[in-house]
Amino acid sequence: MVHALVFDSGVGGLSVVQELRALIPDIYITYVADDEFRPYGTKTEAQLQARLPELLQTLVFAVQPDILLIACNTASTTALKQIRNTVDIPVIGVVPAIKPAAQMSKAKAIAVLGTPGTVRRKYVGKLIRDFASDCQVVLHGSTGLVELAEQKLSGQILNPFALKAEVEPMFRDVNIDTIVLACTHFPLLLDELKQAAPYAVNWIDSGYAIAKRTQTIAGKMEIKSRPTYPQTALLVGGVYNRERAKMFATFGFEKTVCL
Repeated sequence: MVHALVFDSGVGGLSVVQELRALIPDIYITYVADDEFRPYGTKTEAQLQARLPELLQTLVFAVQPDILLIACNTASTTALKQIRNTVDIPVIGVVPAIKPAAQMSKAKAIAVLGTPGTVRRKYVGKLIRDFASDCQVVLHGSTGLVELAEQKLSGQILNPFALKAEVEPMFRDVNIDTIVLACTHFPLLLDELKQAAPYAVNWIDSGYAIAKRTQTIAGKMEIKSRPTYPQTALLVGGVYNRERAKMFATFGFEKTVCL
């Protein structure tokens, strides 16, 4: 079956891996986390555009996947075009689920919860103008939630007060009823986010849509031979951690390797 290279700044892309394995059970995945440059949400467009195309070109050459998934909203809204220009395989990016959120919202009041880098991108503004012009839209950027997701998947106990501090600003001025998780790290915190919210809302992310798009494209491709080595998580600039390796194993990665 298809060999996908799933790339993110950290563990956030594992929320996409969950959807991929559920929809395409025999998919072969190589995972890459750019630990060295995380968090992306604090980086400028110029910094990301200078780093990502060359890094992804090298990874694709080394790993030889059939398809590349940029499982990071910040990277997708910043450097997707440049990445596509450097590789010769299909590239799928992440689009914040603003259109379905606007359709779902009965109050016509939604929030977009992403990294600071994502929520300030012109691309997100265009999505709001095109698909949520009839809604009140709260934009909320958080790097703290990225680190909390990293901590959770490293086996650490999370501070509930830190979670509340990240979530509550979205609810201060607008009675929102739907929240777009515009960072792939955030679905990994869904249970904690629901507990931190002052009242029940709809939560929506792009994970299933990415998996469905992958399934569609893979069905039209001539697939290379399946690799014979174990499915592996590669950590760019990372430091090996036994607990983190155990966590990656729960997502189907038999090996964790630091580059």
